[in-house]
Amino acid sequence: MIIAEVCVNVTANSVRKNFTYRVPERLKFLSAGWRVIVSFGAKKFDGFVMKIYEVDDARKFEFELKEIIDAIDEEPWFTPEMMSAARWLSEFYLCPLSAAMALFMPGRRGKKISVRFKKFYKLTKTFDAKNFSNKPAQLKILKFLEEHGEIRAADLKSKNFSSATIKILIEAGFVEVEQRRVLRDSYSLIKSVPKTFELTAEQSAAVAAVEKFLAARRFQGFLLHGVTGSGKTQVYIELTKIIRQLGRRAIILVPEIALTSQIVTNFKAHFADVAVIHSRLSVEERSETFHRIRNGEVGIVIGARSALFTPIENVGLIVVDEEQDNSYKQDKNSPRYHGRIVAEEFAKFHEAAIVFGSATPSLENFYRAKQGELILLKMSRRVLNNPLPEVKCADMRGELYAGNNSVLSRALVELLKKTLAEKNQAILLLNRRGWSTVVMCRSCGEVAKCPDCGLPMTYHADGKLLCHRCEIVSEPPTVCPVCGSRRIKFLGTGTEKLEAALKKFFPDAKILRMDRDSTGGKFGHKKILDAFAAHEADILFGTQMVAKGHDISGVTAVGVLSADAALSFSNFRAAENCFTLITQAAGRAGRADLPGKVIVQAYDVNAAAIRFGCAQDYEKFFANEISQREENFFPPFCRLVKLIFMNANETKAKDFAKKIHTAFSEEVVKNSSARQEIFGVIPAAISNLRGIYRFVLLIGSADLSAVRNFLRAHELHKREDVLIDIDPLTTD
Repeated sequence: MIIAEVCVNVTANSVRKNFTYRVPERLKFLSAGWRVIVSFGAKKFDGFVMKIYEVDDARKFEFELKEIIDAIDEEPWFTPEMMSAARWLSEFYLCPLSAAMALFMPGRRGKKISVRFKKFYKLTKTFDAKNFSNKPAQLKILKFLEEHGEIRAADLKSKNFSSATIKILIEAGFVEVEQRRVLRDSYSLIKSVPKTFELTAEQSAAVAAVEKFLAARRFQGFLLHGVTGSGKTQVYIELTKIIRQLGRRAIILVPEIALTSQIVTNFKAHFADVAVIHSRLSVEERSETFHRIRNGEVGIVIGARSALFTPIENVGLIVVDEEQDNSYKQDKNSPRYHGRIVAEEFAKFHEAAIVFGSATPSLENFYRAKQGELILLKMSRRVLNNPLPEVKCADMRGELYAGNNSVLSRALVELLKKTLAEKNQAILLLNRRGWSTVVMCRSCGEVAKCPDCGLPMTYHADGKLLCHRCEIVSEPPTVCPVCGSRRIKFLGTGTEKLEAALKKFFPDAKILRMDRDSTGGKFGHKKILDAFAAHEADILFGTQMVAKGHDISGVTAVGVLSADAALSFSNFRAAENCFTLITQAAGRAGRADLPGKVIVQAYDVNAAAIRFGCAQDYEKFFANEISQREENFFPPFCRLVKLIFMNANETKAKDFAKKIHTAFSEEVVKNSSARQEIFGVIPAAISNLRGIYRFVLLIGSADLSAVRNFLRAHELHKREDVLIDIDPLTTD
């Protein structure tokens, strides 16, 4: 008897084991990696075959085994590498194996992953044109097929060919019909010509450092720290050339869809076998791309974090571009993985090199490079040896005192006037905050902070200020405790307000907006960026997506509005996010022959992140920030685990969180040889979601395995009322 162990694709956290089914004779071709339909309880579910084996005696089982009902696809979907990766994801992120396996699926659960078959007409035998002298329509088709070999059924109408005429030729034996699988490439129309230039000395050194590990088929991590405009993308291309010559494949990750088209264009100038994966593609497009990858038609996969989960084999190089970006974190659904961490683990699976690239590396990775865990590659000059842009800070407190209530400072207005007069272009970044509001004095820039830990306090819907780390609650001030001003505001500027100001000051300027509302469809970002690059607009403005990675030669001016808004978050990463945003945005200016100028608008111009960001000095910012991280036991000196306890009864949710806090303190904190800390219980940032109360515990750990063991021992990973987030972006 053939037996299959099946991971049933159910969403319940409590289902944590594989189930045994009997394989019927008609499905004896099944092996590990197939998707199947099985009966589970009273319903039918799809499942993943994890193992196939034979038994001599069915009586060894305590109950009668159910049969697998059917196979879903026409071939195994999961490769051994994909299955190993899914097991690791399940173990590391404490999620059900089915949730990890589902990451590797391009379509909906239980549905056949199919690709389109198109109809082609082909000539089957020679013909004598004399015999068709009185049949001009038939002769026209025959001559076309003789010259071109075939025609798609979908193209008949455009050629003025009749399907009825085709049918007559088929019946006469001159034409045959063929159904053929056609795999779409949604980016096939992107064409580009390779630019010929010599690598800089720094680029060549970076390529040489990685190349020896590529040739040795040996895992190694690298951090490519290159200033904006230093040519990191060309380094990626050169390394990909090497790995393709070695017969291996590459994965190139970008943080956001907005950056996909640009890097695809650059790669397509050098490679023909590129595939693109991201969430804006339809299920059918993703399915067909998966088939192209599986069939060996693709050597390079480019995309957002989901590009990690394609059936690509024999990977020799993984690139994580803009590795510091928060978009690599999946924090909405289980598993709540971080693409940067998963990419490195996958590189180990494949014995591949991984290159993390950024002008503003994450503090975690830069610290690792300093410690020797990653090999640090530095590129301190721009490719054309042109200087970094000149950055100045506009004090918005001074603007208020001078009577300027606009969202645009006088310095930025003057820069934009000059830029437009010279027929150049500008990018404006509005650093719009999230849902929470922070109380700030508009006279001196003071933000209401926790008296214990110094982090900004968050204003909640109940009208109270709360520190999400120390649980201290206070009333929002009516008078600033620093300068005595009553100019206390809940700040916030939307894109509509900015657009109105731009139209007021520059009524003749052509303006493009780029945010989530203006970039629908898979090519929404590309259309806007292409239009701006073609100088169809003078000013591009929007949210953070305008600040990253874009290389547009006509841009000489950049403005960053509300630069210090990021500092208002109750988050230990606030300063890092602020510094990164300023540096990345400034890097869009002056990338060609003309010098760039940048105006950074802020209320707290003396904040370290603002000062070092305007100076574009990463090393000094790192030195300042890393000491605070060490003092407060934040990453990279620990790993964070956030637990959110949820219940319709507020008391029950809070009491259970307190119980786990006590248990962790007694079982782990007191007994672990590595440093362990636990904070909370505090209300979550969204403390009541659709009638469900939410409370947070935050664990800081120098030994993550001890935390996972604790969570397993208390079976928190099996509960539906506890959300587990390893390496969270936020602490509340």
